[in-house]
Amino acid sequence: MASDKSRVMVTCTAPVNIAVIKYWGKRDEELILPLNSSLSVTLHQDQLKTTTTATISKDFTEDRVWLNGVEVDVRQPRLQSCLREIHRLARKRRSTEDKDAPGLSLSHKVHVASENNFPTAAGLASSAAGYACLAYTLARVYGVEAELSEVARRGSGSACRSLYGGFVEWNMGERADGKDSIAQQVAPESHWPELRVIILVVSAEKKLTGSTAGMQTSVETSTLLQYRAASVVPARMAEMIRCIRERDFPGFGQLTMKDSNQFHATCLDTFPPISYLTDTSRRIMHLVHDFNTHHGQTKVAYTFDAGPNAVVFTLEDTVAEFVAAVKHCFPPESNGDKFLRGLPMKSVPLSDELKATLGLDPTPGSIQYIIVTKVGPGPQILDDPLCHLLGPDGLPKPAA
Repeated sequence: MASDKSRVMVTCTAPVNIAVIKYWGKRDEELILPLNSSLSVTLHQDQLKTTTTATISKDFTEDRVWLNGVEVDVRQPRLQSCLREIHRLARKRRSTEDKDAPGLSLSHKVHVASENNFPTAAGLASSAAGYACLAYTLARVYGVEAELSEVARRGSGSACRSLYGGFVEWNMGERADGKDSIAQQVAPESHWPELRVIILVVSAEKKLTGSTAGMQTSVETSTLLQYRAASVVPARMAEMIRCIRERDFPGFGQLTMKDSNQFHATCLDTFPPISYLTDTSRRIMHLVHDFNTHHGQTKVAYTFDAGPNAVVFTLEDTVAEFVAAVKHCFPPESNGDKFLRGLPMKSVPLSDELKATLGLDPTPGSIQYIIVTKVGPGPQILDDPLCHLLGPDGLPKPAA
C-alpha cells in the first residue's frame, strides 16, 4: 500500500470537442503536427466528459494505467510520449524555480485511471477528451504550469483543443519542432449562450478504421487532402472565426456542413477508400436539409467526425422541433424514456407541413439515443476526494 506521506493524488475532468473545421492528416507523425489548422466547439461536461485520477508514490514499482476499468499497456508510444513531455516540463520548472518540491520525485511511478461517460472510440472524440484530461491531471500532479498543448497533442492531435472551453483554434504551426502548433481560445463558452448541440448516437461500437491509420493512408493516397489543406482550409478558418464572433448561425451552419462533407469526401478519395458514414448517417443529412428547406433558412447543421454519429448544431429555440423531427423519422424501438438525454426540453408536436416536407420513411431503432448539450468550459479540478477513481492503495476503486 502506498504511503500517505509520499502520495499525491489529483482528479480532473476534461471535455469533448467537436471540430467544425476538420483536422485530418499529419505533416509529422511522431510530433503529431497537422497538415492544416482546425477549429472546434467544446461541449459541456455535464453531458460528456472524461474523468481522470493520477497518483504518484515512491511505493509503486511500475507505471500503470486503467481505461474504463480495464488496464491498458502503459508502453503504448503515445502514453509514453505524454509522460516524457510532462517529465521534461517538470524538470524544466524545477531547474528554474523550486528544486526541492516536497514529496515529489520524477523517479516515482504513476498510476492513472480514466473513465468516459460516453462511448469510447466511436467517433465522439473520446481520445481528445482522454488525452487532454491526462495532460491536465498529470500537470497538476507534477506541478507543471506551462502551456499543455504539446503534451496533449502528443497523445491525440485534437486533444489540445479540449484544453479550453468555448470555441478553440488549433494553429497548425510552421516550425519543424512543433512549438507553435498549439491551441488557443477564439471565444469563451459564454459568448454564444443560445447555441445548442444535439448528438445523434447511431452506433456506440468501436469504428473499423481508427483515425490514426485512416489519416496516414489519406496523406499517402488522397490528392483531395493535399488540395484541401493548402487551398481550402485557410479561408474557411477565417470565415468560421468571423461567423462565431458575429454569432452568424446560417453562415456557421453552412460552413460546418460543407467542411464535414469535404472531410468525408477526402476519406472516399483515399485508397482503399474509407467510409465512416452509414445509411443512417446519410439519412440524418437528408433530414437536416429537408428541415432547413421547410424553414427556408439554415436552422440546423450536421457534422460527422471519423464515425457514424451525427453532431447537430442549432439554436435553443429550434431544439424541440428538430428533436421531434428526429423522433418522427427515427422512432425508438424500446427504452423510450432513455432515448432523450442531457439538457431538459419541452416536447412539441410536429406540424403536418413539416411532416410532409420530410421525405424519409420512419426507420425505428436506427438511432440509439439523443444527447442534448451546449457549449462548455475546459478542464476542471475535482476537490472532493470521493471523486477519485483510485483508492488509497493506488488501484481502481471497485465499481459501485
